[in-house]
Amino acid sequence: MEKAGQDGLPVLHSLEELAELLERHDGLYLRWSKGPGVDIARTSSKDELTGIAMPGLSANPLDVERWWDDRPLVLWAARRVYDYEHIPREKGPQVRPWVLKGAEAGRGPDNEPLVVDVEPLCWLGDEVIEASRTEVARHREEWGPLKRGR
Repeated sequence: MEKAGQDGLPVLHSLEELAELLERHDGLYLRWSKGPGVDIARTSSKDELTGIAMPGLSANPLDVERWWDDRPLVLWAARRVYDYEHIPREKGPQVRPWVLKGAEAGRGPDNEPLVVDVEPLCWLGDEVIEASRTEVARHREEWGPLKRGR
């Protein structure tokens, strides 16, 4: 892990580092955006369809679900990153994933948690995104097709 640019947040460079973080902490979320500096100043996300301000930042939970059983934590981490790795292609290269801790204040229109009392923990480096693609691709035959726009 190394320090990022001006915000001083550490950067995780591997799925293993992310899995270790998930093993040590509960209540973590993954957010894809321009970063905590921008997001915390706004304090809420906006529903893109209606333009309505929501009561918190939309994020995706990283806690491992019970149904995952004893499957590898690295694979869980890969799956969670992979779910939204398309966002920078849609919203621009300045959008990056970062991990945060916070409290759920509700649910957004896609049933995603809306998080308040945000504490930024770290950025995910590009290598984590690429590793998640690789890890998910290794399991496609076992899991079935996962259709994502490219």
